[in-house]
Amino acid sequence: MFTITVRAGPGRLAAKAPQLARAFHSTPKNSFFTPRTASLAFRTNTKNSSNILTRLQGASRGYRVEYEAYVDPATRRKELFRKLMIGGAIFGGTLVTINVMFNRETREDGGMPPFERSYLNRTFMHTGLGVGIIGLTAYQMVQSGFVYRLMVTNPWVVGIGGLALSIGSMMATRAIDPDNYLPKYACWAAFNATQAALIAPLMTIAPPALLARAGLYTLAMMGSISFVGATAKQDKYLYIGGPLLAGAAIVAVSGFAPLVLPATAVRTLAFTESLWLYGGLAVFGGFTLYDVQKVLYHARAAQRGVIKEDPINESISLELDFLNIFVRMVQILLMQNNRRK
Repeated sequence: MFTITVRAGPGRLAAKAPQLARAFHSTPKNSFFTPRTASLAFRTNTKNSSNILTRLQGASRGYRVEYEAYVDPATRRKELFRKLMIGGAIFGGTLVTINVMFNRETREDGGMPPFERSYLNRTFMHTGLGVGIIGLTAYQMVQSGFVYRLMVTNPWVVGIGGLALSIGSMMATRAIDPDNYLPKYACWAAFNATQAALIAPLMTIAPPALLARAGLYTLAMMGSISFVGATAKQDKYLYIGGPLLAGAAIVAVSGFAPLVLPATAVRTLAFTESLWLYGGLAVFGGFTLYDVQKVLYHARAAQRGVIKEDPINESISLELDFLNIFVRMVQILLMQNNRRK
């Protein structure tokens, strides 16, 4: 009595290579990817859509096990402390530099009035809550296999549909009166869910340590700029809204350059990529400064009874600033890691 096992031949594996490369391009070499697991993945692909996700998680665990095998705990603690010190230095240096460059004229009213401070704090609280919802929702999407289903769907349909849902939920949230708490928060939660779906693929591409570093750098950048906007002279930076909108349009157009330019235009593509990354950091850093000053302006208008208090609407702009800066930080750190290999 004997059994015969038939495995996928080289021709079949070669035909499946592009699909395999898209799903496992971030997997460390020889961590879990073997011919046996590859053939099993192909045979069960239609039965269980979360297999790829499970293997991606296994790759991440294999990466961590391999890392721990070569680095002792003392070295890891020193590296973590070094990264925390670097993050603190970046935050402090950015804060001092921006204050010296842009905040020479401080407020003339003796400090921020209590109502403005309260309104700004509530806006920041909703911003932090929204970013937390986005992060947890994106993590759950990865765990449930929703990201894999997005990856195998038509990317144009996903991109256009996700953008439409994002814009629609944002406009609905802004349109609802702040006194209607339940519909307001429901649409806000839907908006955060759409943003989570757009950034969830990053959690399958970048390792957790890199995502944590990108989040730390984003908090340092936004925190320092927000401090400048809160302590600067009233309405000092509201005039930059128009130029920032033009800059955002240029950055958006540069992001579509790879779709229309030929692959042989290497220098042009490199320039547009740098413009999208570093130009986007500058533009959305400026938007953070503008949005903080706009929150204080709206606080004074709400205090006079001109408009209603609406920290949820104010937080949407800051959430978008955070996400745009965070995505670019992740891509910059990934590029740096690729150059080191």
